[in-house]
Amino acid sequence: MDSDFSPEQRRYLAGLVAGMNAARSAGGGSAAPAEPVGPDAPHLKAMARTEAEGRTLVDQEIFKRDEHPHDAYARMKTQAESGQYPKPQDNFRWRFHGLFYVAPNQNSYMCRLRLPNGILNHWQLAGLAMLATTHGGGYSHITTRANFQIREIPAEKAVSLIEAIQDLGLHTKGSGADNIRNVTGTPTAGIDPQELLDTRPYAREWHYHVLNNRTLHGLPRKFNVAFDGAGKIAALEDTNDIGFQAVEVVEGGGVEPGVWFRLALGGITGHQDFARPTGVYLRPADATRVADAIVRVFIDHGDRTDRTKARLKYLLDAWGFEKFLAAVEETLGTPLTRIADDLVKDRAQPDRLAHIGAHAQKQAGLNWIGVVLPSGKLTAIQMRGLAEIAAQFGDGDIRLTVWQNLLLSGVPDARVADAVAAIETLGLATTATPIRAGLVSCTGNTGCKFAASDTKGAAELIATQVEARLTMDQPVNIHLTGCHHSCAQHYIGDIGLVACKITPGEDQEPVEGFHIYVGGGSGADAKIGREIFRDIPSEDCPSAVESLLGAYLRHRDHDAESFFAFANRHDVATLKTLASEPA
Repeated sequence: MDSDFSPEQRRYLAGLVAGMNAARSAGGGSAAPAEPVGPDAPHLKAMARTEAEGRTLVDQEIFKRDEHPHDAYARMKTQAESGQYPKPQDNFRWRFHGLFYVAPNQNSYMCRLRLPNGILNHWQLAGLAMLATTHGGGYSHITTRANFQIREIPAEKAVSLIEAIQDLGLHTKGSGADNIRNVTGTPTAGIDPQELLDTRPYAREWHYHVLNNRTLHGLPRKFNVAFDGAGKIAALEDTNDIGFQAVEVVEGGGVEPGVWFRLALGGITGHQDFARPTGVYLRPADATRVADAIVRVFIDHGDRTDRTKARLKYLLDAWGFEKFLAAVEETLGTPLTRIADDLVKDRAQPDRLAHIGAHAQKQAGLNWIGVVLPSGKLTAIQMRGLAEIAAQFGDGDIRLTVWQNLLLSGVPDARVADAVAAIETLGLATTATPIRAGLVSCTGNTGCKFAASDTKGAAELIATQVEARLTMDQPVNIHLTGCHHSCAQHYIGDIGLVACKITPGEDQEPVEGFHIYVGGGSGADAKIGREIFRDIPSEDCPSAVESLLGAYLRHRDHDAESFFAFANRHDVATLKTLASEPA
C-alpha cells in the first residue's frame, strides 16, 4: 500500500501522524496539538502552518524539526570520536556548527568561522595558523564574506577544531545552513579618513545578538547582513538581505541631522537582484533592534517548501515592500522613520584599489597595508608570518575584506617599508596589477561538490595571460564562480564567469567551462551583468577575457573610462563584434 504514495505524500503523511501522536501524548486523542513554546516555537509554528495549508515542507525543515542541530552536539561529537562522516541529514545539521562535509570533492570537513566585521587580532590569526596545520590541510581560504575557511579536516578532528577555535575567542556557530551568516562591515572601520561611521560596534552587537538568540537560528534559508560606513573599501552591502548604509542627513523634514543608516532589503545577486532602498532610515543604535524584527518577520512568513524561493527577496516580491515593512513595524511596536531623498547627502564613492598597498589612516602618521593573496589562499606559514608582522609593525589587527584579501592596520609611516619587505619575504605582495587587484574566485571543484569547474585555476590562467599581453591602467573586477549559488558573485563583476559542463559531442566526456558575463557592478554602479559568451572551455577563457579587455582598450571614449562604462555603452552584439576584431 505504501508504494502507492509518492515520496512527498509519504513525508506529508508521516508529519500528519507525528502531529496526531503528539496530540494524543499531550492529553488524549481528541485534544488539539500542544502549542509549541520556547525559542524554537516561531519556527515550529511556521512549519505547522505550512503543512496545515496542504503544502509540503522541504527535507531540511524536517531535519530541523526532527532534531534541532544545536541539540545534537553530543551526537556530533560521538561521530567525530569514532571517525565517522555524516549522512545527508547530519551533514546539514553539522553546518549549524560551522562544519561542512565536502565529499566527494574532498573526503573531509571544511570549517567556516564567524568574524564580525572581518576583524581579528594577531594572536588569533597565529592560533588559526596552528589549527590549520594540526587539524586541517595547512592552509586557509578567505571568503567573499571577509571570513576564514579551514579545509581538509579529518572526521576525528572536526569537533576538537571548533572547540579550539572557541578557545581563541572566535566562533563557528551558525556559519552555514539556514542561519544568519558572518556579519560584514567596512574593512577600514575606525581608521578610514573618508568614513561616516565606524561599523565595528554595530557589527559586533549584531554578531553577539545572533549568537546568543536561538530563535534566530534555523531560518527558512540563509541570511546575510552587512554594515557599510561609506569608507574607501566597499562592503558590498547591497548584495545582502539587509544592507545598512551610513548616510548623512541634513536639516529639515522634522528629523535630527547627522549620520543615519539607510535600510536596503532583498539583495541576492546570485538571483540577479540587489538590496533595494526602502525609504526607511534609522539611527545606528537601533540597527540590531530593526534587523531582529526583519528576521522575525522572515521566520514567520518565509517559504519553507522550495529552497530556490526561500530567501528574503522572494517574500518581498510576493508581498511588496510596504506590506513587509508594515509587518516589521508591527513586530517592533513602533513606526519606522522615512526621510525624503533630498535631505540625504550623496555618499563618497569607494576607491577600487584601496584594499591593496599602503594608505594613510585618519590617525596621523599611521597606515593600513593591503596584502594581495593568490586566489584568496594563505598557507599556515604565511598566516603565522602575517600575525608576527601585524604585532611587530602595526596595531595587531588583521582586517579581512570581501575582495578575498586582508589589511594590516596601524603601521607608522617610518615602518611601512619594513612591513612591506617582511610581507614580501612570505611570498606575498602589496602591489597588484589592475587585473589581480579585482580577481575574485570561489573554492571551485577542487573543494566544492556544487562547482562545475576549477575556478581558482582558471582565475590564475586568465590573470597570467592578460597581464602578459595587455597593459591595463584602470581597475577591472573579474569574478569566477563555480555554480548557480554564485559565491563569487559573478553577476556584479566587470567580467563575470560562472562554471558549467560542456559536452563537445556524442560519446565525448564533458569538459570544464564557463559562461561569461559583462558589465556588472555594485554600489553606485549596481547592475547585473549580461551574458556575452556561452559554453567556453576553461582553456579558452583567458583568450575570451583578453579579447574583451583588448576591445575596451581600443574603443574606450577616453583613458579614464572604466570597463563598466564601456561595456554598458554597447549592446551585447556590438561588444561581440568589437571583441572579435584582430588585436
